[in-house]
Amino acid sequence: MTPAAAEVVLMLTHHGETVAVAESLTGGLVAAELTEVPGASKAFLGSVTAYATEVKHRLLGVDERLLAEHGAVDARVARQMAEGVRRALGADWGIATTGVAGPEPQDGQPVGTVFVAVAGGAAGAAHGAEASAGGKVRALRLNGTRAEIRMESARSVLALLLEELLDAGGAAQTDQRQGNERA
Repeated sequence: MTPAAAEVVLMLTHHGETVAVAESLTGGLVAAELTEVPGASKAFLGSVTAYATEVKHRLLGVDERLLAEHGAVDARVARQMAEGVRRALGADWGIATTGVAGPEPQDGQPVGTVFVAVAGGAAGAAHGAEASAGGKVRALRLNGTRAEIRMESARSVLALLLEELLDAGGAAQTDQRQGNERA
């Protein structure tokens, strides 16, 4: 379990909020990180592994025309995935990953191109992420093996959610850490 996953679960639980996850290139890694945290069931509602482009449209409501014109590796797709899973599962927060882990480029995007997104809360324009009403997306250019790109994508979406939780008023929660808990 990563420190970010533990902190996310702690903060969500403290505030009585929930999260849902939409994953493409990470294939369930984000959900696995969250469910490794004891007590995650109080905050984690579930996930959709939307690996196929058709599933992004059919289950998460990603605009079919957007997918046809720009492919699945796009900031707007990530945003719509996060909002779609939040809405579908009735969560306070939705997070999403989409990108290219390799070994080949996809949708005209090179290996290591990743978009992570958060929907819900008061997503603003802080932390260098592209923001709009109801969501924030961060573009990543990652290097490494397929496994490394997937793991860093999972870490990055949890870090983006943690930033949003802190921005939404969770900073006071960090004062309640005990023992060896880390931010």
